[in-house]
Amino acid sequence: MRRALLAGLFVLAACSSPPPQAPPPPIPAEAVIGQTVVPGSKAPSGHMVPDVVGKNHQEAQDTLQAAGFYKLKEEDATGRDRSLLIDRNWVVVEQVPKAGAVLDPKETVTLKSKKHTD
Repeated sequence: MRRALLAGLFVLAACSSPPPQAPPPPIPAEAVIGQTVVPGSKAPSGHMVPDVVGKNHQEAQDTLQAAGFYKLKEEDATGRDRSLLIDRNWVVVEQVPKAGAVLDPKETVTLKSKKHTD
């Protein structure tokens, strides 16, 4: 009787499926998968350009400088070639490069602005 019971248990064990495996843990968004690091290579240099469109010109300059960009060019966005004398009277309507671009801080960021009254 014992042998029959043991044989039955072995048959049941052989027929049952293994317990389901837990899913793998999620991979963090900042994780890098499959990147080869070459000895002596350098990481990409650059800073992300902040979004300054809609800010007054002075605030835009302050924001860019805080992000490490000091080579700034300013233009009258109306095409009238006016000088931006009092920066707080102007609002940035376009920036080159656009926000989110990664740029070497030694490169130029151009701000195209209009007077608040334009």
